[in-house]
Amino acid sequence: MSDDVMTIRQMCDAYHVTPRTLRFYESKELLSPIRQGQKRLFTRRDRARLKLIQRGKRFGFSLEELRQLLDLYDKGDQQYTQIAATYEIARARLADMERQRDELDAAIAELREQMTWGARMLAALKDSKKAAE
Repeated sequence: MSDDVMTIRQMCDAYHVTPRTLRFYESKELLSPIRQGQKRLFTRRDRARLKLIQRGKRFGFSLEELRQLLDLYDKGDQQYTQIAATYEIARARLADMERQRDELDAAIAELREQMTWGARMLAALKDSKKAAE
Protein backbone atom coordinates (compact mmCIF):
# COMPACT_ATOMS: atom_id res chain seq x y z
CA MET A 1 0.00 0.00 0.00
CA SER A 2 1.39 3.39 -0.99
CA ASP A 3 1.88 6.15 1.56
CA ASP A 4 -0.26 8.29 -0.73
CA VAL A 5 -3.43 6.29 -0.09
CA MET A 6 -5.12 4.75 2.94
CA THR A 7 -7.75 2.05 3.22
CA ILE A 8 -11.02 2.70 4.97
CA ARG A 9 -9.73 0.82 8.04
CA GLN A 10 -6.56 2.93 8.15
CA MET A 11 -8.67 6.10 7.87
CA CYS A 12 -10.93 4.95 10.69
CA ASP A 13 -7.97 4.19 12.93
CA ALA A 14 -6.09 7.39 12.09
CA TYR A 15 -9.04 9.81 12.38
CA HIS A 16 -11.24 8.02 14.92
CA VAL A 17 -14.25 7.74 12.63
CA THR A 18 -16.40 4.81 11.60
CA PRO A 19 -16.60 3.29 8.12
CA ARG A 20 -20.21 4.43 8.07
CA THR A 21 -19.08 8.03 8.65
CA LEU A 22 -16.62 7.86 5.76
CA ARG A 23 -19.25 6.36 3.45
CA PHE A 24 -21.71 9.06 4.54
CA TYR A 25 -19.19 11.82 3.78
CA GLU A 26 -18.58 10.21 0.42
CA SER A 27 -22.32 10.15 -0.31
CA LYS A 28 -22.50 13.87 0.58
CA GLU A 29 -19.61 14.55 -1.85
CA LEU A 30 -17.29 15.68 0.93
CA LEU A 31 -14.78 12.93 0.20
CA SER A 32 -14.04 11.19 -3.09
CA PRO A 33 -11.89 8.12 -2.51
CA ILE A 34 -10.51 6.07 -5.37
CA ARG A 35 -12.78 3.09 -5.95
CA GLN A 36 -11.28 -0.28 -6.83
CA GLY A 37 -14.29 -2.55 -6.92
CA GLN A 38 -15.70 -2.49 -3.40
CA LYS A 39 -12.44 -1.11 -2.01
CA ARG A 40 -12.06 2.58 -1.17
CA LEU A 41 -8.63 4.19 -1.18
CA PHE A 42 -8.37 7.62 0.42
CA THR A 43 -5.80 10.07 -0.94
CA ARG A 44 -3.89 12.82 0.82
CA ARG A 45 -6.57 15.21 -0.46
CA ASP A 46 -9.27 13.12 1.23
CA ARG A 47 -7.30 13.10 4.47
CA ALA A 48 -6.89 16.89 4.40
CA ARG A 49 -10.60 17.29 3.66
CA LEU A 50 -11.51 14.95 6.53
CA LYS A 51 -9.40 17.01 8.94
CA LEU A 52 -11.21 20.16 7.80
CA ILE A 53 -14.59 18.44 8.11
CA GLN A 54 -13.81 17.36 11.66
CA ARG A 55 -12.63 20.85 12.61
CA GLY A 56 -15.66 22.47 10.97
CA LYS A 57 -18.05 20.11 12.75
CA ARG A 58 -16.41 20.95 16.08
CA PHE A 59 -17.11 24.62 15.34
CA GLY A 60 -20.73 23.91 14.40
CA PHE A 61 -20.52 24.28 10.63
CA SER A 62 -23.18 22.34 8.74
CA LEU A 63 -22.13 19.60 6.34
CA GLU A 64 -23.55 21.64 3.46
CA GLU A 65 -21.45 24.66 4.48
CA LEU A 66 -18.40 22.41 4.66
CA ARG A 67 -19.11 20.90 1.25
CA GLN A 68 -19.44 24.34 -0.32
CA LEU A 69 -16.25 25.56 1.33
CA LEU A 70 -14.29 22.48 0.30
CA ASP A 71 -15.52 22.87 -3.27
CA LEU A 72 -14.03 26.38 -3.36
CA TYR A 73 -10.51 24.93 -2.95
CA ASP A 74 -10.19 24.28 -6.67
CA LYS A 75 -11.34 27.77 -7.68
CA GLY A 76 -7.85 28.65 -8.92
CA ASP A 77 -7.31 31.87 -6.97
CA GLN A 78 -4.75 30.54 -4.49
CA GLN A 79 -7.59 29.67 -2.09
CA TYR A 80 -8.58 33.34 -1.63
CA THR A 81 -12.28 32.65 -2.24
CA GLN A 82 -12.25 29.59 0.02
CA ILE A 83 -10.47 31.38 2.86
CA ALA A 84 -12.67 34.49 2.54
CA ALA A 85 -15.87 32.40 2.59
CA THR A 86 -14.59 30.34 5.52
CA TYR A 87 -13.71 33.50 7.40
CA GLU A 88 -17.23 34.94 6.96
CA ILE A 89 -18.93 31.73 8.06
CA ALA A 90 -16.54 31.47 11.02
CA ARG A 91 -17.22 35.08 12.01
CA ALA A 92 -20.98 34.45 12.04
CA ARG A 93 -20.53 31.15 13.90
CA LEU A 94 -18.33 32.81 16.53
CA ALA A 95 -21.01 35.47 17.10
CA ASP A 96 -23.61 32.69 17.55
CA MET A 97 -21.37 30.80 19.96
CA GLU A 98 -20.68 33.93 22.01
CA ARG A 99 -24.42 34.68 22.17
CA GLN A 100 -25.11 31.10 23.28
CA ARG A 101 -22.35 31.36 25.90
CA ASP A 102 -23.85 34.58 27.25
CA GLU A 103 -27.29 32.93 27.45
CA LEU A 104 -25.79 29.92 29.18
CA ASP A 105 -23.85 32.11 31.64
CA ALA A 106 -27.09 33.93 32.51
CA ALA A 107 -28.97 30.64 32.98
CA ILE A 108 -26.16 29.30 35.20
CA ALA A 109 -26.22 32.43 37.35
CA GLU A 110 -30.00 32.23 37.71
CA LEU A 111 -29.84 28.54 38.62
CA ARG A 112 -27.17 29.26 41.23
CA GLU A 113 -29.43 31.94 42.76
CA GLN A 114 -32.33 29.49 42.87
CA MET A 115 -30.15 26.84 44.47
CA THR A 116 -28.92 29.31 47.10
CA TRP A 117 -32.55 30.19 47.86
CA GLY A 118 -33.40 26.47 48.01
CA ALA A 119 -30.53 25.77 50.41
CA ARG A 120 -31.67 28.61 52.69
CA MET A 121 -35.26 27.34 52.62
CA LEU A 122 -34.17 23.78 53.41
CA ALA A 123 -32.04 25.00 56.33
CA ALA A 124 -34.90 27.12 57.69
CA LEU A 125 -37.40 24.28 57.38
CA LYS A 126 -34.97 21.88 59.05
CA ASP A 127 -34.46 24.34 61.93
CA SER A 128 -38.22 24.85 62.40
CA LYS A 129 -38.75 21.07 62.32
CA LYS A 130 -36.13 20.60 65.05
CA ALA A 131 -37.70 23.39 67.14
CA ALA A 132 -41.12 21.72 66.85
CA GLU A 133 -39.77 18.38 68.07
